[in-house]
Amino acid sequence: MNTARKARWAVRQSALPTVVKPCLDCGGTRHRPSGKFRVNANGKRLDVWLLLNCVLCDRTSKVPVHERTHVSSLEPARLTAYESNDPTAVGQWAMSAALAAKNAYRLDWTGTWHLLTDAPLHEPDAPAPLMVTVGFELPAPVRVERLLTLGLGVSRTEVRRMLAAGRIQLPMAPGARTRRDFEFTVERGGTAGLAADSAVTVSGAPRRAVPAAHHASPRASVCRMCSRVTGLPGEGDRSAGGRAGKGPPRSGNRWPEPTPPATLSLATSGEQGACHA
Repeated sequence: MNTARKARWAVRQSALPTVVKPCLDCGGTRHRPSGKFRVNANGKRLDVWLLLNCVLCDRTSKVPVHERTHVSSLEPARLTAYESNDPTAVGQWAMSAALAAKNAYRLDWTGTWHLLTDAPLHEPDAPAPLMVTVGFELPAPVRVERLLTLGLGVSRTEVRRMLAAGRIQLPMAPGARTRRDFEFTVERGGTAGLAADSAVTVSGAPRRAVPAAHHASPRASVCRMCSRVTGLPGEGDRSAGGRAGKGPPRSGNRWPEPTPPATLSLATSGEQGACHA
């Protein structure tokens, strides 16, 4: 039995794209569709233009949709849509990548879409995989990684971590832009990988584990007669000034750091140090 959870995401239109091309009056480069067509008939030939307005100076410019087209080649419903400035027909041509390429301008899709989901935000430890179908209601090229961050409700870093762990199965690269419907799967997460890396870190670098014996404070004493320190296990003795006494030096001819003063006790005037006992 298939126990996978299913969800559908929809990329929906918020606005028409901006047309990027030079304005002949002000030198601006951004134009908005005016929502109108211009239809010119010459005998049985028709010219149809999509009208644009410059964002800066509001100058009207024309983008040819049909040029010298015989009236019989256009469906009556389409011709009526042009003559009545039908919003659906305006949107169709304003978003047409083929029309943009033919007339050498670019479409800016910024702020033209939003994502709707019919499932709650991503649950990392859900028991079943999540199968998502993404549908586009406009031909806006959207980066796949952007869709994942919005739909799953996680950061870009978390999305990349899930991709690296194989928890998100995609039919294309996460950095690709797409405008076509696709499906992907989000697998259930685990904690095995996190448990293996439990070392304390400082600025991203693991700290070396320190044996408990290293923190033990040995009971040492300082001889009042010769100022030698005694009672350090395995180190012999040395003078309170740091010079070696009877014990052999460590490798590299360096002695360990002096024992903190709080762990030292001075022999009383009536006692001799351990080195003179």
